[in-house]
Amino acid sequence: MDGDIGGGCPFAHGGNTAMNKPVTKWWPNSLNLDILHQHGARTNPMDPDYNHREAVKALDFEAVKADVKALMTDSQDWWPADWGHYGGLMIRLAWHSAGSYRMGDGRGGAGSGNIRFAPLNSWPDNASLDKARRLLWPVKKKHGNALSWADLIILAGNMAYESMGLKTFGFGFGRADIWGPETDVNWGFEDEWLADSGNRYDDLDDPSTLYNPLGAVHMGLIYVNPEGVNGNPDPARTAKHVRETFSRMAMNDEETAALTCGGHTVGKAHGGGDHGNIGAEPEGAGVEAQGFGWANPGHSGKAANAFTSGIEGAWTKNPTQWDMGYFEYLFNYEWQLTKSPAGANQWEPVNMPEDEKPVDATDPSIRHNPMMTDADMAMKVDPIYNEICQKFMADPAYFADTFARAWFKLTHRDMGPRANYQGPDVPEEELIWQDPVPAGSVSYDVEAVKAKIADSGLSAADMIATAWDSARTFRGSDKRGGANGARIRLAPQKDWAGNEPDRLARVLGALEPIAVEAGASVADVIVLAGNVGLEQSIKAAGHSVSVPFTPGRGDATDAMTDADSFAVLEPLADGFRNFQKEQYAVGPEELMLDRSQLLGLTAAEMTVLVGGMRVLGTNHGGSKHGVFTDREGQLTNDFFVNLTDMNNSWHPVEADGSYEIRDRSSGTVKWTATSADLVFGSNSILRAYAEVYAQDDNAGKFARDFVAAWTKVMNADRFDL
Repeated sequence: MDGDIGGGCPFAHGGNTAMNKPVTKWWPNSLNLDILHQHGARTNPMDPDYNHREAVKALDFEAVKADVKALMTDSQDWWPADWGHYGGLMIRLAWHSAGSYRMGDGRGGAGSGNIRFAPLNSWPDNASLDKARRLLWPVKKKHGNALSWADLIILAGNMAYESMGLKTFGFGFGRADIWGPETDVNWGFEDEWLADSGNRYDDLDDPSTLYNPLGAVHMGLIYVNPEGVNGNPDPARTAKHVRETFSRMAMNDEETAALTCGGHTVGKAHGGGDHGNIGAEPEGAGVEAQGFGWANPGHSGKAANAFTSGIEGAWTKNPTQWDMGYFEYLFNYEWQLTKSPAGANQWEPVNMPEDEKPVDATDPSIRHNPMMTDADMAMKVDPIYNEICQKFMADPAYFADTFARAWFKLTHRDMGPRANYQGPDVPEEELIWQDPVPAGSVSYDVEAVKAKIADSGLSAADMIATAWDSARTFRGSDKRGGANGARIRLAPQKDWAGNEPDRLARVLGALEPIAVEAGASVADVIVLAGNVGLEQSIKAAGHSVSVPFTPGRGDATDAMTDADSFAVLEPLADGFRNFQKEQYAVGPEELMLDRSQLLGLTAAEMTVLVGGMRVLGTNHGGSKHGVFTDREGQLTNDFFVNLTDMNNSWHPVEADGSYEIRDRSSGTVKWTATSADLVFGSNSILRAYAEVYAQDDNAGKFARDFVAAWTKVMNADRFDL
């Protein structure tokens, strides 16, 4: 047989390297576990003992800031700066890095440097931001590991504003980079950029029907279409979509108006040429482009000829200065709908005197009309935004402060609590969106508290389930939620269906007096109670494994809690407790995978936790689905032993979508299950883990591994450790 294939080449032409041939291409219903391992040690080039949290403390913060500020006016021939100042470009880089954040699942945002990778690095809305990152490279190269790309990108936006006259609210270093694309983020289902936005809504005229957790109106955009809804100019209609997309970042109307107006107080949009001449995005360009995209043969080394959105022009007369020029233009002139040179819809002023127009970004002897996008016009047309803008115009200092605070929120929202902030410019003021938690006591007698918990009359299952419910809200995506703060006591968490409010109130009623008497936080006592219940269950199973505990959690108050923004943390499904609030388009096993990724669990950790939680009897509402044991309440490996036992057979129950596990010989129903149980036997990777824990010699390993994974979840939000 001829060994050559593919026209004589002995290689399989992308068979091992192409990105479009995952297992799920051949078997679309296969559960893809890659999101649980995408940012593990295999992708990280840093030394195994490298700790960015510690490394950043040694960074010369002032030197970095000085270098970035100097860069702003160091125009390069290969990508010249508008009016000799890169401020607008760097602000756009920071904004678009942070602006992908959405509150629904906490994903996106600036906290990981994800804009360096696909798809964000090649989104149409991010055109030419590859140039901004390349301009920053000398600063990154000079300051090395301690300066992450994630920090540098946001710092560049801050330094841009400061160099143009704005007093910023502050800055926190401490973001750690990732080293590959984020495959866990659902950016939408469209197969083309800027597809009809109606595909994302149940009703395009009702922006609240935008598919959750998406935050943008089109695939490939950060927020709204600058030309209008689906490219059709209508500022009043656009205003409704602006309000919805910004609210999905937990921004209110005043913050939204401040960001829109302040973001467009500087810089310009670029669309001075024919879009048909623009080359492919970075991920689609050839190797000779070296990571650059959107090649522009008409650029000719002139800043004014750059191409990004297709909209062309500046928003203000002085685009490199922080001033009130945006409002002066928007409200002092009438505006008419026109087309940019690239054919994009934009608004231009009627009868503006020549000497009031901004000068060309390259040639100061030439003046051009300014422009406004449909979203800018929304600030004037929408009565709520208009009223806010009038307030800003009457008090420039108030506008500057409101914008600075909103900008800080935009660029720091996904960093989590202030404990993650480093550097000299961290604001002293603690903000409610940072989910503040006061420091807790570490001086109480832990063993004495454990003894009182054990004598409280609470069952092990109740204590374990309550601790789990308190901790499971943690999201590694934006570092919100978790057990610290004991917000499970507060609205809205105390009333969530997944937390079984009646049971929760009963358990808290027993634990809160113990906390008060001991001088411990309720947060600590909730976690400690879970540990006590777990140790009881471990002992009952014949093992001896201690459950680690570190005191120091604090108790948040209602005043420290933004109840509205916490609503998005409600678990609508929790495979670990076999709970689902209602039926969804995706299966329980997929929802469990999503929860596991947010908790920072590996597939093996997810496996051991589910198997343990089932036999511990912690299912929501006392459900028996997946409780494959006659020793409920003991931490045994029975879930895996019985799942892999070929003396059993498995059968779907059409009435409710559950399954029966029957004795293969007699046909007797032994147990029931959901797909979140049976996936550990059906998925080849999860079955491999299940078989490890089912082995006769691994009952002790199972208990140890469960405790390690449990402790990881309980401490996920302990950024002080």
